[in-house]
Amino acid sequence: MDIGLKGKVILLSASSKGIGYGIAEEVAKEGALLSIASRNEEDLKKAAEQLSRYTDVTYFVMDASKLSDIQDWVKHSISKYKTADGLLINAGGPKPGFFEDLTEEDWLSGYNLTLMSSVRMIREVLPYMKKQGKGSILTITSTSIKEPIDVLLLSNVFRSGVSSLVKSLSLTLGKYNIRVNNIAPGRIYTERVKSLDIINATNKGISVDEQRRIEESQIPLLRYGSINEIGKVGAFLLSDASSYVTGATIYVDGGKIRSL
Repeated sequence: MDIGLKGKVILLSASSKGIGYGIAEEVAKEGALLSIASRNEEDLKKAAEQLSRYTDVTYFVMDASKLSDIQDWVKHSISKYKTADGLLINAGGPKPGFFEDLTEEDWLSGYNLTLMSSVRMIREVLPYMKKQGKGSILTITSTSIKEPIDVLLLSNVFRSGVSSLVKSLSLTLGKYNIRVNNIAPGRIYTERVKSLDIINATNKGISVDEQRRIEESQIPLLRYGSINEIGKVGAFLLSDASSYVTGATIYVDGGKIRSL
């Protein structure tokens, strides 16, 4: 099935590994041209080498919490490919912790990394999408926007803000044929989830394997998801195959969220 990504220019942040890489790989397999970004140059080089098996790839070292880095990444991408058909907004999660664990600096850091990175990336790419009269913007948040996670207060707060931003922008950008959607991952097996399992296991005084069994028992599909599985959902939402989908939050969580 051709989902309409061949030859499209897709910018993907935090895409050297984890969920971002999973989406980048599926988009690359469909023949899109990729501009990937993350903070670690070594990881970026490895990712670009792997993705270049499928398509043309450029990469840029970027700290998503810094406006100047975002601006330079978008300029680099446009200089290379002349336009932007799709944008994946992704960033490493903010610091874990309960309310009394978090400092003023932690709150400001989480704000810039999670919420303002989304605002800034959209602001920089939007003129190019409006000029060509089309585009797809996709954010990655968490199921914590629906059911807050105790030890992830910063994520709960700021990712909920991103979800609200997505819905709000979908109402105003539709007239430009620009779609804005959100993926809320559940327990996708990434380094971030591994680290959270370690934190939770330590807090409970149990093994990491036991913590994972507890988590999996609460998921109707009884397992963690893979980056390939969420990657396919991301590729769909960035593609023309989802041309009548906007303002949506898609839960990729194995059915864990019980609410409607």
